Amino acid sequence: MTMAAESAVGAASLVQSVDWLAIAPPTITAVVALIVLVADLFVPEHRKPLLGVLTIAGLLAALVMLLPLRDGDRSTFCLPTDATVCSYTADYFALVIQFLVLGGALLTALLTLGGEMRKLPVGEYWFLLLSSAAGAALLPASRDLATLVVALEVASLPAFALVGLRRGDRLSSEAALKFFLSSVAATAVMLLGVSFVYATTGTLHLTQIAARLEAGVPGQLATLAQAGVALTLVGFAFKTAAAPFHFWVPDTYVGAPLPIAAYLSVVSKAVGFSGLILVAVIGFPSYADVWGPVLAVLAALTMTVGNVAALRQSATRAWSAVRLLAWSSVGQAGYLLVPIAAAGYADGQPNGSLVPIGSTVAYALMYAVVNLGAFAVVALVARTKPLNRISDYQGLAARRPVVALAMGFFLLCLAGLPPGIIGLFAKVTVFSAAVDAGLGWLAVVMAVNVVIALYYYLQWTAVLFRAPEEAAEAAEAAEPGELVIRRVPAALTVAIALTAVAGVALSGAPQLVLRFAGTSLF
Repeated sequence: MTMAAESAVGAASLVQSVDWLAIAPPTITAVVALIVLVADLFVPEHRKPLLGVLTIAGLLAALVMLLPLRDGDRSTFCLPTDATVCSYTADYFALVIQFLVLGGALLTALLTLGGEMRKLPVGEYWFLLLSSAAGAALLPASRDLATLVVALEVASLPAFALVGLRRGDRLSSEAALKFFLSSVAATAVMLLGVSFVYATTGTLHLTQIAARLEAGVPGQLATLAQAGVALTLVGFAFKTAAAPFHFWVPDTYVGAPLPIAAYLSVVSKAVGFSGLILVAVIGFPSYADVWGPVLAVLAALTMTVGNVAALRQSATRAWSAVRLLAWSSVGQAGYLLVPIAAAGYADGQPNGSLVPIGSTVAYALMYAVVNLGAFAVVALVARTKPLNRISDYQGLAARRPVVALAMGFFLLCLAGLPPGIIGLFAKVTVFSAAVDAGLGWLAVVMAVNVVIALYYYLQWTAVLFRAPEEAAEAAEAAEPGELVIRRVPAALTVAIALTAVAGVALSGAPQLVLRFAGTSLF
């Protein structure tokens, strides 16, 4: 063979084949984002609502493309020298998180069409939402640190702009600044950690990193490797709003448009936890004796801080409903951390460190459905009560009985009480993961926090069904244009109905979600 022929063969071997079906969900979302951006330049103002319809159609198409991948056995962007080492893997874990992310973005779009669009620049909003969703859908399938970081930033950077998109709004600008500064700090810490890991292992692929850390790094690099692992995990802890890296959450949720607050509470959280799971369980299993105890302490601290802060919210304070959901989301993040911490104590079993992850996924699916439903009701109440105080929900059952029943159901699911059976079962799986891992003290802390959370969830539920104050009722009835204001947009009705139906279905057949809890998704 001539030298030219050998060079041609060598060059060909470096070209990676692309499985377009495997990458279809994030790709479709990104392509539709570009189409919306270009279309915004040519669509006349009175037809701008069509961009929202196009966004919803694109997200539905991305969701449909998950069906051909349901076997969970496709990978692409693999090394030419080793087909088992790939940068993108559409396994069961990736598909479930992609379903959660794209479904959450779809419900966010419905919430936006339900009332927020009149205050926002239309084209920019839909482009940023789709761009963030594309990055969020890419992240759970990423299997190397470079792709993970890129996906995380593609999901995060548009979210900064979405939070501050209400021009001239001081709260919105302040929220965007706090969110931006905290996320930039997290990214800087994480990139430093990634650079240390690469320096000590010579690779960015998670499976290769795990193998080389297991084999042992040279003595003089051991400290650098430990620092890299710690900094990478701390960076993702920022993204998950784990305490003590949670301070941006309440102000960001209050200042952001309500649909974006809902998006951050579910999709942004799913992104952070997906990255944390991938780097800890797949990339750094040999350091489980380090990150396991650290995540256990973070879980206990996060759920305690979140629930205690939620307990202290005053019902008459402006935006107290959103603040309570914000602090509640911090507490829920603590529960989500428990199975990941438990994975660090399960090395003695075959694939033991992977099994507890199913409990986190099961809990995340339950939380996504009911929390988005709660935000949908909050968005509805905000149409007549823009300050969105918890006291504004008094008498909601008298004014809108179906909506009050839905909100009560969502709150009971978050509390883990019947008829919210799915919330109860999800908490039991998380509790079991802690007990099975020998983390009895963490299970006790979780039980105490569940009791604390019962108080503020039940308190809000009671407000829904309390008789309305006569003066407030008369003032509301006297408002001009009441019939126009009280008409619920179809998109908002669909969002509440979808989440309520999904929550009831899951409560009636919790095995649909809980089957993930006892199996490995990788």
